[in-house]
Amino acid sequence: MHERSIVVFGGTGFLGRRVVRRLRKAGFFVRIASRHPDQGHRLFGFDDPQLRSVEANIHDERSIANVVAGAYGVVNAVSLYVEHGNETFHSVHVDAAQRVADQAHRAGVERLAHVSGIGSDAGASSLYIRKRGEGELAVRAAFADAILIRPAVMFGPDDSFLTAILKFLRQLPIYPMFGRGLTRLQPAYVEDVAEAIARVLDREDAHAITFEFGGPRVCSYEALLRVVAHEANLKPILVPIPFGVWRTLAWVAEMLPSPPVTRNQVELMQVDNVSSPEMPGFEELGISPHSVEEILKEMLRV
Repeated sequence: MHERSIVVFGGTGFLGRRVVRRLRKAGFFVRIASRHPDQGHRLFGFDDPQLRSVEANIHDERSIANVVAGAYGVVNAVSLYVEHGNETFHSVHVDAAQRVADQAHRAGVERLAHVSGIGSDAGASSLYIRKRGEGELAVRAAFADAILIRPAVMFGPDDSFLTAILKFLRQLPIYPMFGRGLTRLQPAYVEDVAEAIARVLDREDAHAITFEFGGPRVCSYEALLRVVAHEANLKPILVPIPFGVWRTLAWVAEMLPSPPVTRNQVELMQVDNVSSPEMPGFEELGISPHSVEEILKEMLRV
C-alpha cells in the first residue's frame, strides 16, 4: 500500500479517468484535477477516501501550485483537438504543459508523466503535431526527468475514433475515405495506455524516458475500415477522396458549433501513426496490448 499521492490533470477525460482508476487500483492516493470537480465526483463517487476531486486551472500557476503541493507524482493528460477562443494548441500543449512541469519541479514532485502523442515533432508543418512537439521540449526543459508518454490514436468505448467510424459506416452505404486509405495506423486500446502510465509511475527508476504505445497490429486506414465493417456486419463501398477536397470540406465544417471533421484531423490523417521499434513501449512494461477486433466485439455487444 503506497502512502503516495498522484495528481492527474485532465482526470475526467477519455484517457485521464482510466488513468485515475488504474492508479487507484495500484494503491495510490489520487487527486483528480479538473476545472469542474463536480464532474470528478459524478464519475468516481464520493465514498473512496483515496480519491479526491479538486478544482484546478492549467492556465493559472497558483492554481497548479496548490494542487501539486506535497504530491509524489503528476500526470498531465490534458489534450485539445479543436481550438476555440483562448484554448489553442499553443496555450494547452505548450504553455500549460510547461506550467504544470515547472510547478511540479518547484514542489519537489518525484515523477512527472506527460501525455503527448506518436509523431510529435516541433519541426512539423501540422500545427497540432508541432505544438505537441514543442510541448515535449518545454516539459523536459522545466522538469528534466519527465517521462514522455506517446500513445498512437486511442480507441475504446466512448472514444471519438472507432465510435465515429462505426456511426458513419452504419449511416453511409458509400463511405468517403481520407485520401486513398493508405495512411498506416497502429491503434492502441485506451485501457492499455492507462495501465502503462500507472506502471510507469510505479517503477523504481525515475530517469527521463520516452515511451511509444501502439497496438498489436499496424494496418492501413482502409484495412481498419474493413475490419470495423466486418465486425459490424456491414458492407460499405469505400470511395477515395483526395485530401485537398477534405481540407475544403473541413474548412466549411469548422463554421458549425461541433464540426464533424476539422482541418487538423485531415492533416493528422495524412501522416502515419505508428510507434518506433527503437522506443520502449507496452512490452517493456509487461503489457500485451488488446487488438481492435477484441474491443470492437465488446463495444458491439453493448
